[in-house]
Amino acid sequence: MFKKLFSGVKYTKTGYKNRKRVLLIFSLIAFLFALLALRVGWHMIIKGDEYSQKASKQQTIDRVVSAVRGDILDASGNQIAISATTHTIWVRPGTVKSNGKTDTEVELNAREEAKQLAEILGLDEESVYETITADKTLIKVAKYVDSEKTEAVRAAKLSGIEIVQDVRRYYPLGSFACQTLGLTNDDGEGMTGLEKYYDRYLSGINGRWITSKDNRRNSLVYGDSKYYNAQDGYTLVTTIDQNIQYIVEENIVTHMQRVNADRISVLVMDPNNGAILAMAQSDEFDPNDPRAPQPGDEERFASLTDEEKVAYWNRVWRSFCMSDVYEPGSTFKLVTTSIALDAGVTHMGDTFNCYGFLDVYDRRLKCWNYPYAHGTETLEQAVANSCNVTMMHLVARMGKETFYQGLENFGLLDKTGVDFPGEGRNIIYSRTSMGPVEMSTMSYGQGISLTPVSLCTAISAIANGGDLLQPRLVSEIRDADGNVVEKFDKIIRGKAISEQTSADMRVIMEGAGGNARISGYRIGGKTGTADKPSAQGGYTGVYASFVGVAPIDDPKMVVLVLADNPRSADIHGGTVAAPIAKEIMEDTLKYLNIAPEYTEEELARINSKLVTVPNLSGAGLENLDSKVGNYLKYELSPALEEGRHVELVVTDQYPKPGNRVDKGSTITVYYEVTDVEEEIIDPE
Repeated sequence: MFKKLFSGVKYTKTGYKNRKRVLLIFSLIAFLFALLALRVGWHMIIKGDEYSQKASKQQTIDRVVSAVRGDILDASGNQIAISATTHTIWVRPGTVKSNGKTDTEVELNAREEAKQLAEILGLDEESVYETITADKTLIKVAKYVDSEKTEAVRAAKLSGIEIVQDVRRYYPLGSFACQTLGLTNDDGEGMTGLEKYYDRYLSGINGRWITSKDNRRNSLVYGDSKYYNAQDGYTLVTTIDQNIQYIVEENIVTHMQRVNADRISVLVMDPNNGAILAMAQSDEFDPNDPRAPQPGDEERFASLTDEEKVAYWNRVWRSFCMSDVYEPGSTFKLVTTSIALDAGVTHMGDTFNCYGFLDVYDRRLKCWNYPYAHGTETLEQAVANSCNVTMMHLVARMGKETFYQGLENFGLLDKTGVDFPGEGRNIIYSRTSMGPVEMSTMSYGQGISLTPVSLCTAISAIANGGDLLQPRLVSEIRDADGNVVEKFDKIIRGKAISEQTSADMRVIMEGAGGNARISGYRIGGKTGTADKPSAQGGYTGVYASFVGVAPIDDPKMVVLVLADNPRSADIHGGTVAAPIAKEIMEDTLKYLNIAPEYTEEELARINSKLVTVPNLSGAGLENLDSKVGNYLKYELSPALEEGRHVELVVTDQYPKPGNRVDKGSTITVYYEVTDVEEEIIDPE
């Protein structure tokens, strides 16, 4: 081939050398091309899949499309937790650090960008500068940015900035039912309360948006783009009644000033279906800003260590009614009496003798009013007197097995199964460890610890005819279109007592209502005062409590009020907790439109406190005092300026003549001026 290539060429010494040189160069080039072809083939065929994956990874942006977290509604459909649209500001530091032709220009541009971002977002300029120049591919500048600030950032057209729409959990009523609702973390995951328990229903399923971009973040024409829709979370309809919850929360605030307790906790339950109508405690927090210290704690909070702050937050976020236990004291006597009646070891006409104490085994156990004694008393009187001795007689008649079976029937040996995370477990002696002394102290509510929700559930069984129900906070779950996905009806866990025992106990409870009695309504209940054990041993304060049922003849609610370590003049349940329960029940009964039915005695007592509004029409200023009388007051509308006198005649009034009002009430008087004002000259 080479001979043919050079055939006809005249051979000279110089020409021959040139031909060899050309041949050598040609061979070298051919060899290099062969190597290049092999190399290209290696990368395209052998390593092609690997490089294709790397290119795809560099060019592909996979963004999460956040699912909208489902709402939480109260029993009437009012929104108490919603998801609001916000924005997250991201930055690509690499783009920021390439914004300029020289290092000086890049630095100046980065500084200017940091300044603008800091001004718009209300952040520290130096911190923003460190963020946008960090040694990272993509970094978050700010989260939960509102629309106004987002538009300002977008209008600034800053280098490397990306804006992503986000969803933030928002609680429109602030601290309303905060421990019940709970809260979410920055990633939108439930941390406490219903937000955590029903997180898998509320959270939904995030979508994805996959796009192909070049190194300048522009879309590639030939790139793939895929969008997977997010599935929004379900909506919870709770059993919480917004109006009853407000009544509870307002009464807690009002009475905290009176009793000066470490905490007041209240639980309101419908005994007919186990629905929790309201649940609150005094240490509220705003789930929109859950880590902020409570009012008055700012200075102390600032001095806490990180571990102490975590403990502080956990205490505030934790639901005492669900997760903690306390010694119930005399409120537990309702359970003991119910078990005894149901077991047939006592009856409504039974009588007992209290000598102020009772010797049990090797101990002398005393009644609460020792050294005084209640003497002879009926079963109803014994409960109303809160007699410890009678309770000890009842459990002695029953025996350990019957008593323990009764506790099991009331569900006190296990959790209630309420739909709430972290439910506490009652602390009760086991069958083997419960001797005569332990059984006797348990009979009047000492030596055991219960969660408020378990006691409320037991009292509900006493009120509703004997059915032990499973308490619940959610009535149904709906999808994004409002369709009911799951409905929760009442669950009967068993029979605690018979209907007859329930009826007898309601009679007994009505006699023990004490300071919670309400005119026009039949109220039943029981007070409790128990020592509060200290972690270091001994006791530190008391738990003052009251559990009430209203109306006792047709129960609509069970109310448990618990004051932790009150510091008022009288720290007993009857003076601390019963008045709180009374006001909650009274306001709730009115809200439920349950009309009062007064006895003749109650009507006479009410009328003795009322006076009839006189007719003031046509009266002048000089004789208003005599017409109003000693039991009423009046105020002019509009009020007269100080230091001026007018002649006037009354044209109208409120309340109208003939109405019956409380003594001391004020009548608003409307008038016409009949003479020119005369200024009163100050004698000085």
